[in-house]
Amino acid sequence: MPAPDGLLVVDKPAGWTSHDVVGRARRLCGTRKVGHAGTLDPMATGVLVLGIGRATKLLTFLVGCDKDYTATIRLGQTTVTDDAAGEVTATTAADGVTRSALDAAVAALTGELEQVPSSVSAIKVKGERAYHRVRSGEDVVLAARPVTVSRFDVLDVRVADALGVAVVDVDVAATVSSGTYVRALARDLGSALGVGGHLTALRRTRVGAFRLEDAHSLEDLGALDGPEVVPVTPLAEAARAQFAVRELTQEEARTIGYGQRVESAQPGRTEPVAALAPDGTLVAMLDESGTKARSHVVFAPAGS
Repeated sequence: MPAPDGLLVVDKPAGWTSHDVVGRARRLCGTRKVGHAGTLDPMATGVLVLGIGRATKLLTFLVGCDKDYTATIRLGQTTVTDDAAGEVTATTAADGVTRSALDAAVAALTGELEQVPSSVSAIKVKGERAYHRVRSGEDVVLAARPVTVSRFDVLDVRVADALGVAVVDVDVAATVSSGTYVRALARDLGSALGVGGHLTALRRTRVGAFRLEDAHSLEDLGALDGPEVVPVTPLAEAARAQFAVRELTQEEARTIGYGQRVESAQPGRTEPVAALAPDGTLVAMLDESGTKARSHVVFAPAGS
């Protein structure tokens, strides 16, 4: 028996790709229907939200959620990838950077920004991932995109040694909108301070309503007796935790289940709405931006 439909929050270990974790979860959950709500780089750890079974349909709506991170930025070294996975291209002594200059640069990178993603990101350029083009020797410069950094706090600052050059490691905590690259923040912070910078550690602690304390290690999941006891958050519970909720009448639930429209409860709402039947099951995710609510996606009964 496969795991029940729902969300599984995993604490991704370092060295694993998000696809690796999905593959492991497919075996643990006894189903091919597993996906994730937002990639983490192999060096990163922390919250990776997986959709199991019918919950894969929820992932589209979770990708756009705000996220929390803790990270370490090394000032004084620039790398090809803007993180520790890439070759160091320049080293500059950074022990002269003052705390006031650091705080001012961090403040300037907080709020509504136009951020240029890392050239080795997964963004597609003419149908091909940017990182593939970089690896083939192409010089890739991506267009800036609007992002929001609603929190960017310095937690600790310490001087370190990099082959005889004094660099500075800065521990930070950040809350960012979907599409924000924390390694690009590291790059831009180092650039603003005139010494270069890159990301040396990254841990995601929240995706929307799902936090690190909700996450399970792959080791713990692997010790379970079978797929049916995998600790997934059921569909309706997951939807209630993250989205605006509309309680349907039985007639409305039937109408929406057939893919038809009903009157919007709050016309003009721009966020997706979780529509629940009187028995508590999740029927659909609704778009109530107009006077008539239409379904983004309908959740067929399990096994159908």
